Amino acid sequence: MAVTLDAALLDRYPRFSLYNSPYAAHDAGAAVDLYPEVAIGGDDDRDPADGGPAPSPVAGEVLDTRTVDAPPKPYAVEHDHLILVDTGEYVARVLHVDPAVSAGDRVAVGDSLGRLIRSGFFAPWVDDHVHLGFRSPDANHYRASGSLSLDLGVDVVPVGWDGTGTVVETGETYAVLDAPTHPSPGSFAGLAATVDGTECVLDGGLPHYEGGGVLGGSAGSVTFLGQRVGTSDGRTVAWDEVTVRANDRRITGLSLFCGRDSLGVKLVCPDQEFAVGDDVSVSLA
Repeated sequence: MAVTLDAALLDRYPRFSLYNSPYAAHDAGAAVDLYPEVAIGGDDDRDPADGGPAPSPVAGEVLDTRTVDAPPKPYAVEHDHLILVDTGEYVARVLHVDPAVSAGDRVAVGDSLGRLIRSGFFAPWVDDHVHLGFRSPDANHYRASGSLSLDLGVDVVPVGWDGTGTVVETGETYAVLDAPTHPSPGSFAGLAATVDGTECVLDGGLPHYEGGGVLGGSAGSVTFLGQRVGTSDGRTVAWDEVTVRANDRRITGLSLFCGRDSLGVKLVCPDQEFAVGDDVSVSLA
């Protein structure tokens, strides 16, 4: 059984990712991170307890809210929160929101669920976002794993990239490039990879998270920037032992996602320094 994320849901957010997370709920693309209208950066001076408004991605009745301990991180709050919403067909699980709703409340799509928080479940270079997954009504709604597989009800266009760009934003653990250019703002696109020669969109943290995904791909050998980077069993990719370099300096990896209006690649680089205006060439080995 799979739940389809339709255009009406995804179009409310400028970016989304099924695989760019180390959290177990994203295994096999069974959850989606929805990024609202905030900067593409990660670590900054924002209050970790107030990342901005969190509009509901679903409509229904709030079944429960629960506070859970989060991994202790200096940039994050001490606790995360789970919000369960009965949509009538599934139970939606929402994380990384300090709830302003409680059991029995009814919410429409776009209604406020509370405020986004910076959670210890994600790394410092990750933007504030709404985590969304779905369970069958009779499933255990509180376990981290066990959500239904997600299908995309929108087309995502693969965009080729030659590995070069200019830094337009930096933080303590990341740098953002101005490339590649989005081919058609207003529709979703992502960086192109190939699976046994067939073009698809690559999603995930390469290679700093355990695996990634190929949207529109199939089973086979995955190639990106001229280098084999892993093996897909359908949509989920097990990364090879890949090293990412930027200007011949080793970095942690690349943060890959699907963007509606822009695509600038994020370099994950806590141990390297890049400045706005630097020209960068990325290579894989």
